[in-house]
Amino acid sequence: MRPPKQFSVYIMTDGPKSAVLYTGITGNLPHRVWQHRHKLTPGFTSRYNLTCLVYYERFFYPDAAINREKEIKGWRRSKKIELIESMNPRWEDLAKDWGDVYKPEPAANQREIPRPAGENAGLRDDARVTEPKAN
Repeated sequence: MRPPKQFSVYIMTDGPKSAVLYTGITGNLPHRVWQHRHKLTPGFTSRYNLTCLVYYERFFYPDAAINREKEIKGWRRSKKIELIESMNPRWEDLAKDWGDVYKPEPAANQREIPRPAGENAGLRDDARVTEPKAN
């Protein structure tokens, strides 16, 4: 049986007691942290080099995670710092020992769905193209 999906609200920064904090939400925290570290998604975190995970919470329901993310994003900086320090007083990178937990396969190793080619492209195998009968 597949484990239930979990959602994470997280805070990234560029170092200890940094001036820049980013709050986000994801359904796959190791993958998302890997994306931030390798700057695969253009935007705020790659622009400010936010590669250090300093806080996260897990949720089973996406609406609860979304509400928590909105709540944290609405806080003043001082309250966000209190939240981080309640879990991580030394501002250590909580994902530093994760290594490359999420390391995608090289493109050559990824399996692709074969695409049909030729006259019957896009048709099922059992479908036949028939010419209309002339009257």
